[in-house]
Amino acid sequence: QVQLVESGGGLVQRGGSLRLSCAASGFAFSDYALTWYRQAPGQEREPIATISVTGGTTNYADSVKGRFTISRDNARKTVYLQMNDLKPEDTAVYYCGWRSYRGQGTQVTVSS
Repeated sequence: QVQLVESGGGLVQRGGSLRLSCAASGFAFSDYALTWYRQAPGQEREPIATISVTGGTTNYADSVKGRFTISRDNARKTVYLQMNDLKPEDTAVYYCGWRSYRGQGTQVTVSS
């Protein structure tokens, strides 16, 4: 059974930082690329960061490029999202994803 469990969200002021984690189980974690998504109120879910199997290749949405960093620890079956210089427009529920699977999400709220 595939499980993806996100954590690390919270309330932070503009310019602050958060580190999200996603613990995975139920599939061969180290064999697959993984993606972080987010969904803001009233908007569709969008992919924001993807990481390759070894972590050697990463891709970012323009809206987060230069501020967010995706990484992974295959031994711990965990993918991370380091978010710096947060802005109010980053407020959303953040999810990690593999194929059609998503976790329950973690709320990130950035106050101005």
